[in-house]
Amino acid sequence: MSETPAVRVEARGQATWITIDRAERRNAINGDVIAGIRAGLGVAHENGSRAIVITGAGDKAFCAGADLKPGQSFAFDHSVPNADYMDLIRRARASTLPLVARVNGACMAGGMGLLSMCDMAVAADHAKFGMPEVKIGLFPMQIFVPLKERVTQVKLNEWCFTGEPFDAQEAKEGGLLNYVVPAAELDAKVEWLLARLIDKSPTAMRRGRYAAQAMYQMDFESAAYYAESQIATLALTQDSAEGRAAFNEKRKPDWTGR
Repeated sequence: MSETPAVRVEARGQATWITIDRAERRNAINGDVIAGIRAGLGVAHENGSRAIVITGAGDKAFCAGADLKPGQSFAFDHSVPNADYMDLIRRARASTLPLVARVNGACMAGGMGLLSMCDMAVAADHAKFGMPEVKIGLFPMQIFVPLKERVTQVKLNEWCFTGEPFDAQEAKEGGLLNYVVPAAELDAKVEWLLARLIDKSPTAMRRGRYAAQAMYQMDFESAAYYAESQIATLALTQDSAEGRAAFNEKRKPDWTGR
């Protein structure tokens, strides 16, 4: 569907797969990777996909973080307030399609940010995780932003301040993963999860993810008021009417996404 030197974007059924294609560099992030993932998100929203999968090429690494090789990604333009990596996370949060991370290997540093910008994640049991920035005199500033919404404060503090790696089971217990499976079963589990997403109402998914992102930022009362208006609006859509009709008629819904 779409090819760049660093990222492959392809349709597989009703999902768009975005693959970081730098296995020789452990799928490390550079400018081309950021641009390629961002473009892939746009493609997915334009081609009628029901879900997005983000993964890395090969079986060694999902994403090892920023490419520290001179001339690659580790540079900042101090004349502008925003960073391309953070803008990518912002774009992912604005998605109206669910994002699934397929963690096929090491997920370190900036890779943790790519993982945490996804709604769900499945990992191979050999995958290792970590934020080793403190070991090179840095701190996972940008990664901290999406992680703080997923991980308890004490666990996130441990991961950030020690910089030590941890395994997939700890990542799951910490709230980063839905499932941990043997590497040979990774694709089957991802496809199983996708199947449970793409047969649901596109309208409910689209408006639901949009509303959820807003409500995560609200206090209880603000979220309650917002939810009341959103459910009333959603009930007026064609998919809502079709879903209720199909339930009463004991048949499979014919979603129009309207």
